[in-house]
Amino acid sequence: TSLNDLAELYRDMGEHARALPLYERSLAIREKALGAEHPHVATSLNNLAGLYRDMGEYARALPLYERSLAIREKALGAGHPHVAASLNNLALLYQDMGEYARALPLLERSLAIREKALGAEHPHVAASLNNLAVLYQRMGEYTRALPLLQRSLAIREKALGPEHPAVA
Repeated sequence: TSLNDLAELYRDMGEHARALPLYERSLAIREKALGAEHPHVATSLNNLAGLYRDMGEYARALPLYERSLAIREKALGAGHPHVAASLNNLALLYQDMGEYARALPLLERSLAIREKALGAEHPHVAASLNNLAVLYQRMGEYTRALPLLQRSLAIREKALGPEHPAVA
């Protein structure tokens, strides 16, 4: 966990070369100590994939996101919020790759899970609405994007306050 958290800090600072070996070491320790199918291993896979995505190394990120999703679905159940997070992250990778048709059902499923598990007014629901709207916008489907962005904004203002960075 400490290695992972330090890697997250370096990633946030844009120091990818310093983050990478820490994520890899965290993953190796978790796999050895907890087993390859443990949810903490899925977290390590997800975070390492996120770094590769940030670096534009989509081919390296994809199998890690897919494995993270599979572990979470098996260990936590298909309706768990962590599964929604994995679906969201995989979808955003597909979006970055220009594979909108593959991203769309993942974002829709992520939103549905979050609404059911967390409630319609949760900030994570707002994030899902926003991500789905951005995809629609990139697809040129502006009339589908607009109400999603409006709903996302309303949820964030109510839940987080009008001055929160997520509102901005």
